[in-house]
Order: sequence, then structure tokens, then C-alpha cells
Amino acid sequence: MTTTSSVPPTSDPWPKAANYPPPEPPARSTVLYPPVDQSPPGSPGGLRTLPARFWRGRPADPAWVRPALLGLLAATGVLYLWGLSASGWANAFYSAAVQAGTRSWEAFFFGSSDAANFITVDKPPMSLWPMELAARVFGLNSWTVLGPEALMGVATVGVVYATVRRRFSPLAGLVAGAALALTPVAVLMFRFNNPDALLVLLMALAAYGLLRAVETASTRWLLFTGVMFGFGFLTKTLQAVLILPAFALIYLVVAPTGLGRRVRQLLLAGLAAVVSAGWWVAVVELLPAGSRPYIGGSQDNSFLSLTFGYNGFGRITGNETGSVGGGGRPGGGAGGGGSMWGSTGLGRLFGTDIGGQIAWLLPAALALLVFGLWATRRYARTDTARAAFLVWGGWLLSTALVFSFMSGIFHQYYTVALAPAVAALVGMGVDGLWRARHRLPYAAVLAVVVGGTAVWSYLLLGRSSGFQPWLRGAVLIGGLAAAGTLLLASRITGPAARRTAAVGGLIALAATFGGPTAYALDTAATAHTGSIPTAGPRVADARGFGGGGGGPGGFPGGNRTGRTRGTFPNGGLPGGGFPGGTRNGTGQTGSLPGGGTFPGGTFPGGTFPGRTGERGGFGGGGGMGGLLDGARVSTELATLLKQDAAKYTWVAAAVGSQNQASYQLATDEPVMALGGFNGTDPSLTLAAFQQYVQQGRIHYFIGGGMGGFGGGNRSGGSTESQQITTWVESHYTAKTIGSATVYDLTTPK
Repeated sequence: MTTTSSVPPTSDPWPKAANYPPPEPPARSTVLYPPVDQSPPGSPGGLRTLPARFWRGRPADPAWVRPALLGLLAATGVLYLWGLSASGWANAFYSAAVQAGTRSWEAFFFGSSDAANFITVDKPPMSLWPMELAARVFGLNSWTVLGPEALMGVATVGVVYATVRRRFSPLAGLVAGAALALTPVAVLMFRFNNPDALLVLLMALAAYGLLRAVETASTRWLLFTGVMFGFGFLTKTLQAVLILPAFALIYLVVAPTGLGRRVRQLLLAGLAAVVSAGWWVAVVELLPAGSRPYIGGSQDNSFLSLTFGYNGFGRITGNETGSVGGGGRPGGGAGGGGSMWGSTGLGRLFGTDIGGQIAWLLPAALALLVFGLWATRRYARTDTARAAFLVWGGWLLSTALVFSFMSGIFHQYYTVALAPAVAALVGMGVDGLWRARHRLPYAAVLAVVVGGTAVWSYLLLGRSSGFQPWLRGAVLIGGLAAAGTLLLASRITGPAARRTAAVGGLIALAATFGGPTAYALDTAATAHTGSIPTAGPRVADARGFGGGGGGPGGFPGGNRTGRTRGTFPNGGLPGGGFPGGTRNGTGQTGSLPGGGTFPGGTFPGGTFPGRTGERGGFGGGGGMGGLLDGARVSTELATLLKQDAAKYTWVAAAVGSQNQASYQLATDEPVMALGGFNGTDPSLTLAAFQQYVQQGRIHYFIGGGMGGFGGGNRSGGSTESQQITTWVESHYTAKTIGSATVYDLTTPK
């Protein structure tokens, strides 16, 4: 709507801010969203005002606001830190790299898997640096590995609150912060050591910087946004820039300055992003290959190839050379195809295995995004309320669409990248509806959002029917009752209306947050290890590999505590039958997707690797032969590997990084990861390995690593690891120690 007055009508949930801030703020009682005074308490700019601002907040805020914010952050810290060490090393793949970084500054810089700098992890190193610095100061342990991730989670909640509060009320900021803190996948990943924790924090900071830049066409804040994107690239490469096109377009359209200046500012911000990420990339690419470790995950020892291939467009198309699978296949649901990583299409994020991770408030966020854009449709181009909806909505839609249709590797925990946007949209939308609740149309929209969210929570909880069965009915009844109460409050006046609305609002919060809160608490109370963690209790009919398996009993990989033996979904490998047609092995050679074989067509021990303490992996590896989870290292084997460790560059070599990580963490000595994460990187030729052995640089070879299921060629990857395994088996004597097969490379047959 348009108005010539500086005071928007009270029926308008988001007053236009074209003259932000106005020369004379109107009376507080007549404005739903008055412009915000950003000046600190006391004399401006003085350090002596900082303690007062910390404890009191903005001068115009009610006294309860800052204690509520501090309480939210404290509660988030407790949720994310409580019992954190139960997960041990969590993802040993990254924990081993942290260990290496505490031993070698070269490993720190490159993100090497071992202190001898044989190969890097398959990501840039920035996510490792906070953990490595903490471990250098306080020692390497579970707390120094996982503690920084939890603190990043608390910081992200604070950033989302601050970003929403810039233009909206304290209620909006607090609802957004709580929604983020209680998102199950956020609880999971802020208690885990994958790169996603830092990535989400940097993306939230980028959103904050962009909205600050939009307010006054600030070049400084736009440069800050560019730097955050650059750091995000150094955290998880191209995933960080999924939202960059939307952010750039939004600034180009809404910033309150001339078009020419907007274009120049965006070019400068782009340069800031390139410089903040490019310095490290330039060093890695310009150094001779012999002067740095091999780039893990690549097939040609190039970080750029890794970025745009395996970690980039390959994730979209499924064409990921050397990966465990991918590529679309027909038969997917929700308007799309599918892959071994789950069905693709618009329904993917609401599906059985992903819905409980992120989708509790996703329908509400989408509805409130539409409502917010409709409510601000006639506002000035530079209006900051509409800009906020555009920024968070652009983030949500850009990321959600890519996740929905990508055919390559996709895990449930990736959806943590959606959590800040979902939370912010819910906070902003509910805030506007709450302030206009006395008008029936707005009250009706609010009631539909609350009731619909309760019904959706009821359905999600039904997917884990054995989990807190009483909660399902309570959420549904509470949500519908809250919707009716809010409608009733809009039809009465006076103190009774306020009291009725307050009761309805409290019930609505309990009902809409009840499901995700229960999942969040279950997630925090459960240890998570391996490569593919999932939040919440076990979900019926979920796939255990890549796209599913919310709990024990799914595909092995240690995604929770692993309380039962793992199984293939539907009794076979994704996309087909069981390789070789047998489980106990009768000499058949089983084929695998993308090529590769099980040696002899057998599973060692006659059983598929589980997580109950029985023989795990292939020859001692963890889930899927150590691909998804590490090996169980016996005390006897750890002691053997540590003997005379100082004489060798690597105390052992193993195929696949998860196996390598387990042995390295158990011995605190460098272990060579042949073939990188999947065992399919051409990181070392057989001739070079033989030379290392001849030089006495490697003591033991530990058999049974995944390496494309026994070192095989998977999705076009290298067979070097398989060749090395075959050569070792034919020239050295095998010795079984615990569940591992070990070859002493100093004593040939």
C-alpha cells in the first residue's frame, strides 16, 4: 500500500521504511514496526557503553528483551555442549586431520589427513582451523574437536537474532533464534565436526552484512558480505555460493543509491570474495605437486578440479568420478527422478528420511514468505522489511531447489544450510501477524499457519511412531486449540482479547515447537559418529545409505550409536541386487555400481558389517569397509603400530581415509590414506608405493580398506589402491590382529 504519511496505518503489519530512519519517530502506540534506533546507550562510540549495552540492549527495548536473549543463548549453549564428548571423535575423517594440524603447520595450512602430508581431506581447510587451534592450546580431545562447533552454533543463533531484530521486533528475533536452535539437524551439526557448522555461521553473517548494506547502501558492509562468501568457499567450496546470485540480485534491485553505484559496489564485493578465498587457492595451485600433499577427492591432484568436479557440478549432475555413486535413475517421486542418494524432486525435503531433519517449520516458512512479500508488495523499492523477506526467501529457495534436484551425493545433514532461513522467515512472519492479530484476516492467516504446522508435526511424528507416542496427539490438539483461540481473540476487545491472544500464542509456540524440540533433545542425548549422521529417532521406511536411515539399523556408517546390525535397504545394494548374489561367499566375484568387485565375491566373516561390536567392515574396517565409519582398532594393534614409530614416515598405510583416521587417532602417529576418502584417488602409483617400501618409510599395510569395495574402480575412479593391495597380498605375509589383517612391509615372504 502507499501513503504520504510518515506513520503507516496500524493495519499494515510491515510499515514501509523508505524514509528510514524518519526525522521524528511517530508515537510508539500507533506504529506496528517503528524504525529502530541503533545508537548505543550512553555517549556514542565510547567503550564504557559496551557493558551497559550488553546487559541492557537497545534503550527502547522493554527490560525483558535482553535477559530473554541471553537466556536463549545460554540454553542453546547447554543444548549444544551437554554430553558432547559422548560422540568421541565424531567424524574421524576430520578429527584425524585436526590431529595432523596440531603436529604440522604444513598440515594445518593444507588440511592434510596426516602430519606427513601425504593427502588432504576433500574440502578446503578453513573448517579445520578453529578445531586445530583449540587443540593446539588445550590438547587434542573430543571437547577441543567438537566444542568449537557448538560455540559456532550459539553464535549462529545470535547472528540470526541480530539480523532479524534489525528491522523487526524482539519477538521476531527471539522466535527466529529459538526456531534455529531447536531445528534437529542444527542440533546435530553444531555438535559434530563436519564443515557445515562453520559454513552456516558464515552464511548467516553474510545475510547480516547484506541487510546492513541495504539499509544505507554501505560499501563497507557489502565488502564484509563478500568476505564472508570467500571464507565460506574456503569452508565448503561451491555450497557457500549457492545463495550468492540471489543476494547480489537483491542488492542490485533494492539498495538506496543509484544503479551505477550499486553495480560498482557489487563488483567490489565480488573482488573481496575472490581475494578472501583466492589467496589460498592460488598458493595450492601454484605450488609444484611435489611440494604439497595430494588434493584428496580429485582425480588429477588439482583443487580447481575438485571444486568444480567432485565437490561442484558433479554433485548436481551425479557425474562424480571416483565417488561411491550418484547419477539420476527413473522412479523417483515428487516430480523428479532419483539416485542412490534418494528420490529427487520438490518433495525431497519433505520425505521420510529428511522431513524430521529440517521440515518441521518449512511449510510455515514458505507460507510466511509468500505472505510477507504480499504484505509489502506496494512498498518502496528500498524498503528494508521487504528486503529482509527477499534475502531470507532467496536463501531458502536457492538452496532448497538445488538440494531437491541434485542427483549426486546428498546427505540429510546438508539441510542444516536451510535452517537459518527457515527460522528467520518464521520469526518475521509470525511477528507481523501477531501485531495485526486483532484484524480477522491476519488472525485467520496466523491460525492457518499454526494449525497447519501442528498437523504437519503430527504427520512427521507418525514416521517414528515408537518415539514419545503421547506427543503426537498433544501437538495436534494443542495446535488446533491455539488456532481457534487466536481466531476468538480477534473477535473480542479489551483486556480479555489480550489475555486470550496471549494464551493462544503460548499454546501455539508449545505446539509448533513441540515436535522439533523432542527430536532436538533426542539428538543431543545420542552419540553420533561416522560420515553420515542423522538427527532424531529412527524413522520407518527411511533409507540408511546417503538419503536415509535416521537411526540404527540403516545402512552401516555409524550415523548414530549403531545399536543394531546394518542392512542394505530392501536387502540389496542401492539400485540392484546384492553383489555376486551371496552373503557368505562361495567364490563368486560380485560386481558393484560403477565397476569394482569384492575380492572373491565374499563378505569377510560371512556377514555384512554392522555396528554391534562384531567383525566390522571388510577385514577390520568400519561400516562399508571403513568408507562411512572407521575401523575398530584393538589395543594390541595400536601397540604394534606404535613400536619403532620414529623410524618411519608412516607407521602404516590403509585404503580409504576413514580406516586411516581410525588407526592414526588410535596411535597418534601418521598413517597413509591410500586413495583418499573413497579409496579411488590416484594419490600414489604402485611403483611409488614400492619405492616408499624399499626406502623403509612405511612399516605396515593394513588390509580390508574400502577402496571402491576392496580397492575397485568405482564411478570411474582410479584402481591404484587395488593394485597396491594385490601386490602387498602377494609379496607379504598376512597376520590377523583382532579383526584387522596386517602386513609387515619390512619382512617380505
